[in-house]
Amino acid sequence: MIRDVLRMGDPRLLEVSAAVTAFGTPELRALLVDMQDTMASLNGAGLAAPQIGVGLRVVIFGVEHNERYPDAEDVPFTILCNPVLTPLSDEQEDGWEGCLSVPGMRGLVPRYTRLRYSGCDENGVAIEREVSGFHARVVQHECDHLDGILYPQRIRDLRQFGFTREIFGEDQADD
Repeated sequence: MIRDVLRMGDPRLLEVSAAVTAFGTPELRALLVDMQDTMASLNGAGLAAPQIGVGLRVVIFGVEHNERYPDAEDVPFTILCNPVLTPLSDEQEDGWEGCLSVPGMRGLVPRYTRLRYSGCDENGVAIEREVSGFHARVVQHECDHLDGILYPQRIRDLRQFGFTREIFGEDQADD
């Protein structure tokens, strides 16, 4: 089922999410179906459970030939519960980000260029990957939601934050 996405200003987006303690349950499966349906309906790169009002440490992400990210490398579809991110270097890179919870806007956000992430899938099976580039950016963005952080809070220069149409001269949906 497609769910409403909370928007910046909703206090639930600022809360720290609780860990998933029960895997493989009908409730977790139903949440994941709703998240996938919602993300697909909005052509997003990822979605965190808090964005649909569920305070659990669950994110999904994945990009394959997405018209909104024509130059981005593919990111495998991933369900990640209780993620832990570990930067593999201090190197960061600025990149433009948007968010379904901050519609119509983009900002230039610094992110680690290489990291390791670990956690579990919906059945509690361990996941661990080392990633870089767009994949690393997407997972950092989504996992920030689990700690009550929206990308505008990470922008260093607010002159690099604004409406997509004004910045890029076109309409784009938001992720």
